[in-house]
Amino acid sequence: MSNVEKGNSEGNVARDSKTATDRAECSDNLTETDAIFRSTFSLDPAEEYKMDNKRRGLAIIFNQERFFWRLGMNDRYGTNADRFNLEKRFKDLNFEVQAYDNLKQDEVLSKISEASEANHVDADCFVCVFLSHGENDHVYAYDGKINIQDITALFKGDKCRSLVGKPKIFILQACRGDKHDEPVTPMDVVDSEVKTNQVVVDAGVVYTLPAGADFIMCYSVAEGYYSHRETINGSWYIQDLCEALRSFGDSLEFTELLTLVNRKVSMRSVGNSKDRSAIGMKQVPCFASMLTKKLYFRPKK
Repeated sequence: MSNVEKGNSEGNVARDSKTATDRAECSDNLTETDAIFRSTFSLDPAEEYKMDNKRRGLAIIFNQERFFWRLGMNDRYGTNADRFNLEKRFKDLNFEVQAYDNLKQDEVLSKISEASEANHVDADCFVCVFLSHGENDHVYAYDGKINIQDITALFKGDKCRSLVGKPKIFILQACRGDKHDEPVTPMDVVDSEVKTNQVVVDAGVVYTLPAGADFIMCYSVAEGYYSHRETINGSWYIQDLCEALRSFGDSLEFTELLTLVNRKVSMRSVGNSKDRSAIGMKQVPCFASMLTKKLYFRPKK
């Protein structure tokens, strides 16, 4: 049959004729579109977390300077300066600060469990800081390593209901790889008696870990790189984080503050180190935010 049929006197109408095979081929190549969902509400991009509870909340700091000799980990000289600076900054922001030095693995887990089981109903948020070495999604206590996801899991909604919808901030000062900008010796050896302010590194690998809504994971360095620590002044990341908190902690939105810290740390470079190949090397922190609103630590009224 011809593809052209007679139409009216003004002309002919052409149409395609398809075989059964043609129709089958077409049916196999259909493009389906997702249903369009039109929200019945709009989100306010300026919405903030409610931070006017009675208490700001708990900030717990685990400071690991020394390690059981069988682990083969170097002492972390300078970390006590980090602990002191963090305590001061968080107290200035109205946090209740609990700081612990060189706890064993079971002691750290006990303190973390206590914090997750505490009543945070009248608190704005929660902060947990680890100053240590790291390895394969773990941070080290005095005598062993702890899985970071096991820690954050304790503060998810099904385990810690009084922190549901509230910011949960985890700060990890630990190494996340085995290089600066090029391969170097993984660990700098530091004399037991520290007389000069040298730059050393924290050991291990800590990957960016998802934690759930209203969590923010703050890392001293991007994945795959060394985290630098001065043996007297403390780590670059904690130094610059504390300085940013001192200057802008009660006025700047928290993720904006962390971005500022990223920029400040990235401007540093190794100047004095026993590992000569590390001279001039750099570092960039990072954070993984699952926050759903803007976070401010404005002064309590």
